[in-house]
Amino acid sequence: MQIDHAARRARIAPALGLHADEILLVGAGHPVPRPELSEQHFPFIAHQEYLYLTGHEEAPGGVIAYDAKDNTWTSFVPEVTELEKIWDGTEQLPGEFLGALPAWLDARRARRVIALGAPLAGVQPDVIRTTQVRETYKHARRPKEPGELAIMRRCATATTAGYKALQPFLKPGVSERRMQIELEAEYFRHGAQTTGYSSIVGVGAQSAVFHGSPSTERIAKDGDFILIDSGAQWDRYVIDVTRTYVAGTPTAFQKDFAQAVIDAQQRACARCLPGAEWVDIHLATAVDMVNSLISIGLMKGNATALVEQEAHTLFFPHGLGHMVGLGVRDAGGVEPGRIKNPRPSLKSLRMDLILRPGYIVTVEPGLYFIPALINNVSLREKYRDAVNWPLAEKCLGLGGVRFEDNLVITDGEPENLTAAIPKTLTPARE
Repeated sequence: MQIDHAARRARIAPALGLHADEILLVGAGHPVPRPELSEQHFPFIAHQEYLYLTGHEEAPGGVIAYDAKDNTWTSFVPEVTELEKIWDGTEQLPGEFLGALPAWLDARRARRVIALGAPLAGVQPDVIRTTQVRETYKHARRPKEPGELAIMRRCATATTAGYKALQPFLKPGVSERRMQIELEAEYFRHGAQTTGYSSIVGVGAQSAVFHGSPSTERIAKDGDFILIDSGAQWDRYVIDVTRTYVAGTPTAFQKDFAQAVIDAQQRACARCLPGAEWVDIHLATAVDMVNSLISIGLMKGNATALVEQEAHTLFFPHGLGHMVGLGVRDAGGVEPGRIKNPRPSLKSLRMDLILRPGYIVTVEPGLYFIPALINNVSLREKYRDAVNWPLAEKCLGLGGVRFEDNLVITDGEPENLTAAIPKTLTPARE
């Protein structure tokens, strides 16, 4: 299903709340030169706010303009040169050439300017109004259209195929890089254009590094945790999935530790109903996991009280998840009229929103043994009675566990786009 960008602009325009004396400019951005090769550039990626309105991925310098007085949109696009046609096969985009933009602006020079997307040279926008309109725009594009959902389902299909192809390689002797190759190659075989972000693959202690890059490190032995966080991309829409495995046979402690995350993740998914507060789901999930950690002897006390004291952040220091769609962190932030919650344990929570039909969210609780937290003297003193510290020390090097799915919020139960990827600690065997 193709996205009708003209219809999208018609829907978005009244939602922005622009005044008749205002104009809106949304910039695509410019290519970044490679430092060692002055005639070459890094791959160009159009700014998300521009791409959403135009669908033009390859439009370096492009600007889409809106005149609130006349309720008209004008797309200014770069003029393709003969060299670009010959060397790169570039085709001319529809719209006015960028050379016509100065005259368009000059005819409206007395109007207040709101500038979104990439900054525009020589344009001085109203900073306050730009901030207000950006938040309004972000909120208006949070619910996904049918065409967007169709693309996301294609991404999910490719991602599912990748995780299935990965299973035979989750064993001792296989490197993180080899796992990345097998995973991503299957994405491409199923139509993905690229990955949604740099795939994260961590074995052993590296499974507790949130943004760990795949290396030549190999699965050393039976019992190593293997954490994979990756997803396919299609037309800039992204799926974001995490699964954790154990090479060989997990210990009883590993089973219990991982099950604490799986159970909490499933309960969090069930709470993703229209009207639910994301912060409430995050905190309820933290209580669920702390209850499990108390059961396995890693924490001590009352789970609700421990979360109120922020003790859960020793093992669960990140947020429950984020919006996903046109980019891996699409249109997050806070509910209109709110400010960022100052509570320390929420500093990494990427959204404070009321869930609404059409939103797509990731649900990704995790538990980890992170040396920087476990060995922190001040934290150990603060939470000396909340943690079984000898057991925590013994588990340093074990790594971490995270499970993540992508949910579409509906009028009823959520739709799990990534449900076909099993959440099992032991790799599947054909």
